[in-house]
Amino acid sequence: MAVFVAFVLLLIIADIFYIDRKAVLTVLTSSFIRHALWMSIWTSITTVFLSLFFAIPMGFILSRHRFRGRLLVDTVIDLPIIFPPLVAGLTLLVFFSQTVFGRWIQEDLGIEFVFQPKGIVLCQFLVSASFAIRSAKTAFDDVDRRFENVALTLGCSQWGSFCRVSLPLASNGIIAGGILTWARAFGLFGPLIIFVGSFRGRTEVLSTTVFLEQSIGNLEVALAVALLMILVALIALTIIHFVGGTAQVKL
Repeated sequence: MAVFVAFVLLLIIADIFYIDRKAVLTVLTSSFIRHALWMSIWTSITTVFLSLFFAIPMGFILSRHRFRGRLLVDTVIDLPIIFPPLVAGLTLLVFFSQTVFGRWIQEDLGIEFVFQPKGIVLCQFLVSASFAIRSAKTAFDDVDRRFENVALTLGCSQWGSFCRVSLPLASNGIIAGGILTWARAFGLFGPLIIFVGSFRGRTEVLSTTVFLEQSIGNLEVALAVALLMILVALIALTIIHFVGGTAQVKL
């Protein structure tokens, strides 16, 4: 354990000592990096809310109900977790550019995703929503059903029992899943390059900024942006561990 932790820390320390003051100033003052940071933040936060919108009801249904095709649903939910991220971007690109239904959405309905900021959210949602769904299911699994039954015997409806008992007791686990979903979406790279590209001032996010900077030889700036992303990830993981520990104590 100590060897692994030391190895990870050494990698981060090496990056810190490699960058110079000029690279740090570039990150702090560059307008395109500020825009990439803003794009990373608002798209990932939007993805979290969209993921939780689906994750809470889906997690509750998977936790409380047995139905035909449940195994298939479980498998499909896990697919975005296990297939390579590049596959997600390529699949989305083919769907919206080569299929009749995809072209109908873009051309007839006017909802454009390819090489558009909305496509960033769609990529992030496809890759990271599964984490929110799994976390929500686990959170509801940990809620004692006796509490729900007591609420029902006291006159609560099914909806009232869900809102007043199940959801509050599962909230910490759901929040932790939301944070994990955000962290996954925030650092996404592969699908974005294929599906939305990395146009500065339009679809560039921090992860693609790292790629662009290192591809033109600005390794110091690329590392400085990468360290900014690591800092954000560390903050997110700290919150995850805190919320997760609180959830275990309360449940």
